[in-house]
Amino acid sequence: MAELATIARPYAEALFKASAADLSAVSDWLDELAAIAANPQLQQFAANPNVSATQVFDLVTGVAKSALGDAAKNFLRTVIENGRVAVLPEIAAQFRALKNAQGGSSDAVVFSAFPIDAAALSDVQATLEKKFGRKLNVSVELQPELIGGVRVVVGDEVLDTSVKARLEQMKVVLTA
Repeated sequence: MAELATIARPYAEALFKASAADLSAVSDWLDELAAIAANPQLQQFAANPNVSATQVFDLVTGVAKSALGDAAKNFLRTVIENGRVAVLPEIAAQFRALKNAQGGSSDAVVFSAFPIDAAALSDVQATLEKKFGRKLNVSVELQPELIGGVRVVVGDEVLDTSVKARLEQMKVVLTA
């Protein structure tokens, strides 16, 4: 089977080109659809051969919190009819990457052992933007196993200043 990224790319690129006028709104409803489609129970339901595309469409639109416009419904119908519900999260990720590339920004995930308040997050964001040299869309995920510090992932770049990483480095030095 083809890799999800390969399957998702044409959908993301076509949606990006078709929605150039309002990328922000499209990004919002696409992220919502991707979150819904990421549910394993929905994927199992959609993969069932006894379930029609209309039933899957009705279920997804019923679960969606916001009212979906015609463009969103048409896109969703196309994805469902082609049996690509499981690919929606990857489509959303690639769409976001295209949107970020156009705007000169990147997504950054800050993994932290503890919750980060808004003031500290803005300081971290400013520091990271200076280090990476571009605007960052920062999100935070908790990982208690880091013990302390943060681990930042921006695209394929990783900046790890966590206590766990430092302990691993010390372990390597001491056992060498």
